[in-house]
Amino acid sequence: MILNLAKRELLEAELIAAEGLAPESRSLTKDAVRRLLRNKAAALALVVMALLLLVAIVGPSLIPFNYEDPDWAAFRAAPDFASGHYFGTDANGRDLLARTLYGTRVSLTVAAVATFVAVVIGVLYGAVSGYFGGRIDTVMMRFVDIMYALPYILFVILLMVIFGRNVYLLFAAIGALEWLTMARIVRGQTLSLKHREFIEAARASGQRPFKIIIKHIVPNLVGPVVIYAALTVPEIIATESFLSYLGFGVQEPLTSLGTLIADGASSMETTPWLLFFPAGFLVAMLMSLLFIGDGLRDAFDPRDR
Repeated sequence: MILNLAKRELLEAELIAAEGLAPESRSLTKDAVRRLLRNKAAALALVVMALLLLVAIVGPSLIPFNYEDPDWAAFRAAPDFASGHYFGTDANGRDLLARTLYGTRVSLTVAAVATFVAVVIGVLYGAVSGYFGGRIDTVMMRFVDIMYALPYILFVILLMVIFGRNVYLLFAAIGALEWLTMARIVRGQTLSLKHREFIEAARASGQRPFKIIIKHIVPNLVGPVVIYAALTVPEIIATESFLSYLGFGVQEPLTSLGTLIADGASSMETTPWLLFFPAGFLVAMLMSLLFIGDGLRDAFDPRDR
């Protein structure tokens, strides 16, 4: 009885120590942030991304032109500071600067919502699969393999054709298919975590499996999840731009960078500014996000600590 009591006290002590890892995790997170900011390329990318976010959120309200209202005196007008059309106008006389800023906002919104959906589904799915293992893990991972076998773009286009073309479905369609890689990453990390001492202590103390997953496993996956999420955002933006370029993405009167690039590409020989400015915003955004993702990977890489 004394041995059992001592063993129980030892397990409870291990559980308390595991739960007491929060301050250490916070210190490691702070250390990762410092390492990220010391990375000059990542720091510059953060500044550029912050500026893009600022102009996308605030910019449209500061411009005297609305993104969907035409200027009847200026059709396909070249960039001109005197007229106030700093990026020129499109074939319908709409201000390209206003449309580019609003398109940036839409593209970032699609990326943020779809990434959030992909992270939530992928983390929960992968953690459950890795923790329970056995037949449950086998069935869940075979489902992931089947989903991987489906043509991604074709599947998204099929959803858009069946259920209609709207921006909300675009969020769901992209996010619902981007979780597969996240699930595999989380599953692999969970397999290496579930036999650790603090997980055994939580299990021995009588905690339910789903509570262990949410309270002990998921918090220890912050590094890989943050890194993959940062690298997923540019992929989703590129996917949305490609779908909009094909005509299956954001529809009028809304606009996105992909829609603007599609419009500009059709008349790039006569009105190159219609392609240059939206493409420049898209390239700046994607490059910044890629540098931020690389910086996060280096900051959270345990081999560099």
